[in-house]
Amino acid sequence: MARYKVIVKHSVHKDLRAIPKTYLKKILATIESLAENPRPIGCEKLSGHERYRIRQGIYRVIYEIVDDRLIVNVVKVGHRRDVYDR
Repeated sequence: MARYKVIVKHSVHKDLRAIPKTYLKKILATIESLAENPRPIGCEKLSGHERYRIRQGIYRVIYEIVDDRLIVNVVKVGHRRDVYDR
C-alpha cells in the first residue's frame, strides 16, 4: 500500500494546544499512523460529509482522504462533545 501524505490544518495546531499532554502523545501517534493506513480499524465515515473520524480515548480526529492524490487532511481534533459542532 502506498504511503499517504498527512496535512494538518493550522487550526488543528491550535486545537492540540488545549489537549492535556497525557493524551497528546497518543493523538499525535494516531495522526502519524494515518499515513500508512488512512482507514484503520475503528474509523467511521461521517454521514453527510466526505470525512472520517477516528477515536483516541475521549478525543476525536476528523479527517478527509484524497485517494487519487494520496493525501490525508486532518481538519479537526477535539473532545468528543465539541468536535462535531459546526
